[in-house]
Amino acid sequence: MTDKIKLKVTKRKITGRKVKQLRREGILPANIYGKDVKSLAVELPTKDFKQVFQKAGETSIIEITVDKETKTRPVLVHNIHLHPVTDEFLHADFHQVDLTKKVTVDIPIELLGVAPAVSKGGILLQVMDEVEVEALPTDLPDKFEIDISKLKEIGQAISLKELKIAKQVKLIKDNLDELIVKIEEPTKEEEKPVEEEPVEGEEPKEGEEPVEGEEPKEGEEPKEGEEKKPEAKEAKPAGDSKDKKPQSKEKK
Repeated sequence: MTDKIKLKVTKRKITGRKVKQLRREGILPANIYGKDVKSLAVELPTKDFKQVFQKAGETSIIEITVDKETKTRPVLVHNIHLHPVTDEFLHADFHQVDLTKKVTVDIPIELLGVAPAVSKGGILLQVMDEVEVEALPTDLPDKFEIDISKLKEIGQAISLKELKIAKQVKLIKDNLDELIVKIEEPTKEEEKPVEEEPVEGEEPKEGEEPVEGEEPKEGEEPKEGEEKKPEAKEAKPAGDSKDKKPQSKEKK
């Protein structure tokens, strides 16, 4: 029989935003709640909670003593709030349970070993990292372990029906063929087609812009939207140093 996990807490008077002061002093604000149990605000040293949570997680019973109460309260850690940057504990919820009544809890799934298929180029994908079960609080497993060393080929998988579950624990899943972990083929990147540049002197394809500086062939009408170029004028008499280009007129 495993040793009982115990924790001492005190009733908390500070609530709301003022709990920031508690955290600065190394105190963790928490709450105890449950069916037919009046919600109670409590507090405890953050370091004490860390030590207990490492042992109990969210699946083991913790016996909590509140101030000078003579009877301990059996609880499960139901919810914790972490700082988004530092991952420090900000708040904890303790779910007080009746040891004679079944509860529904999410049990974590842990992968063990190495999948040989990965060395063959396969990608290991864990589809499910926890599964919901129903049991008496004292019968809850800490975790489910899956040996992935049997995954030797790409395409192989392990489903829920391969979990080793005690008789006193009920799996809350209708479809036992749901996958826990599988080996997938690596995704191939599609090659983008190379855009071809028009060959010099070749007409652009439909929808393409004509190449800058390209003129219509001799005797060919300009395409729709293009302006006709002015016909060449007779050479000016000698004495003009430069030919002036015709100025383009604005369309009215």
